[in-house]
Amino acid sequence: MGGYGLEFDGLPSDPVDLTLDCPSEPSPPTSLDPVGPVFTPMGVLESTKVQATIQALSLTPHVEGGYFVATDSSPTLIPSPYPPTPLSEKTLALVGGPRPGFDPAVRRLSTSIFYFLTPNRPVGSFHRNRSRIVHAWHRGRGRYVLIHPGGRVESFVVGPDVQRGEKLQWAVDGGVWKASYLLERPDKDAEGPDTNEGLLISETVVPGFEYADHEFLSRERCAEILPEELAKELAWLVNH
Repeated sequence: MGGYGLEFDGLPSDPVDLTLDCPSEPSPPTSLDPVGPVFTPMGVLESTKVQATIQALSLTPHVEGGYFVATDSSPTLIPSPYPPTPLSEKTLALVGGPRPGFDPAVRRLSTSIFYFLTPNRPVGSFHRNRSRIVHAWHRGRGRYVLIHPGGRVESFVVGPDVQRGEKLQWAVDGGVWKASYLLERPDKDAEGPDTNEGLLISETVVPGFEYADHEFLSRERCAEILPEELAKELAWLVNH
């Protein structure tokens, strides 16, 4: 970002937090340093190592990008804190409607998934959920970009190198737009699309995840909440 020293080269030396904290309501930033994908999907099969992970964990393609599998669903039900109408009819249309047995008056106490970004599915496109989500790192490196209410943009790297500021655990509150993409390892010269093993994380959603509580960011909405140049530079993370 012009004037803020933001580096989006896919191999930042430190995590970047685009917080514009001040006594009054912060103004949205107006530009970013160049942002672009580190991996370009090739339209071919994933590498042997990536396929082994997908098969071992029974992962399937996610509508946001990447792969996922549900790992836990709390049997405890709570009254829904949300309106009975879905956050986005478009999301429900993309996934074929709510899950079987869904009751808009209640929510599961919590749900968890594995989420996996790979060289051929390297981007999780911008979306938001009504519920808060806690993420935990397992393998690989990636960058998250968040758009908070009011237009504040935050970006950070998740990965194993905590001494460089990479995160092992992070939370995203309900209502925050979130996107993510796969990064190379620091020794990128020693790897390529066939050797990168992907970014594997867990997500725990409280109250539990429902597609009725999910919404993708559209290009029109992105242009409304961000300055023009910033919206253009983040457009590659807007896929719905």
